[in-house]
Amino acid sequence: MLFGAGILLMTGRAEASGRSPAALHYRRMGWLILFGLLHAHLLWNGDILYSYGVCGLLIYLFRKRSPATLLIVGLLIMSITPAIMMFSGWTMPHWPAGVAEALRRDLWMPDVATAARETAAYRGGWLAQMGQRSSDSLDMETSFFLFWTAWRVTGLMLAGMALFKLGVLGGKRSSRFYATLIALAVFVGIPVILYGTHRDFAIGWDFRESFFFGTQYNYWASILVGLGWIGTATLFSRAPALSGITTRLAAVGRMAFTNYIMHSVICTTIFYGHGLGLFGRVNRTTQFAIVVAIWLLQLTVSPIWLRHFHFGPLEWLWRSLTYLRWEPFARQSAATRNP
Repeated sequence: MLFGAGILLMTGRAEASGRSPAALHYRRMGWLILFGLLHAHLLWNGDILYSYGVCGLLIYLFRKRSPATLLIVGLLIMSITPAIMMFSGWTMPHWPAGVAEALRRDLWMPDVATAARETAAYRGGWLAQMGQRSSDSLDMETSFFLFWTAWRVTGLMLAGMALFKLGVLGGKRSSRFYATLIALAVFVGIPVILYGTHRDFAIGWDFRESFFFGTQYNYWASILVGLGWIGTATLFSRAPALSGITTRLAAVGRMAFTNYIMHSVICTTIFYGHGLGLFGRVNRTTQFAIVVAIWLLQLTVSPIWLRHFHFGPLEWLWRSLTYLRWEPFARQSAATRNP
């Protein structure tokens, strides 16, 4: 959602500066696609930047549409993925022999040989990982993108543009409005997701029922949870007593690109063979502890970095490549400004 709102912000800044907004936008998305490809094939196959870049090329065409149009079109586009999933589940009994089992093995529950092959690859050195990582990344950028990601990401971007135009993302609505978003997340979104998970356990995580039909619960309810987080962040930003944490969160957000790639650098170093090689060896509790440690690190480092620099390093590089000039990077000290 926020990426879609960012499209409008970038467009407005480009128009104010006298530059061609279309040229800057497509150049910016082109670089984002390249960053995504490098990230996916060199570091981690779960990249999302490629998808943001490709979908971002399309949604620019909707930037001048009304919020109602953006919401309706976004909802229709988001509905394509669930329709594909439902149709696939209904027709699965009629698929050619072996197709369903191969898909179950690849997407849902790998057999022992498949799991062992992936584990060995990622516990190996960086070069040994390349075959597995690039193969997985190519699947994400082609079949999975067309089957799932393109429709959800594009629809959410359009919804984000609508919410920005309606003042929701800018904090321009009432506190009661944002409290309502939180209530929808807590009393509708989360219970629906939990029910879907309960149902999956009850049916033993059956591939057909859980993958094609069961994902519908999380697919739709997670949007309500996302709106709840928007409400929470907005109300937090209005509370003076929480200014310390919101300032740190804002700094992390201003360095979102750098922090996102930093996640991959840190975690692949922990789990992959070129680092500690803990792939498949860390339990859920330790995984959660690693997540919290990375959060604390970025909440600490990001504000310090931005005291000395205008942008995160990757934000600065992306901006410089977009504008085809070296953007200001280091902040000047008081002594430098007033010799």
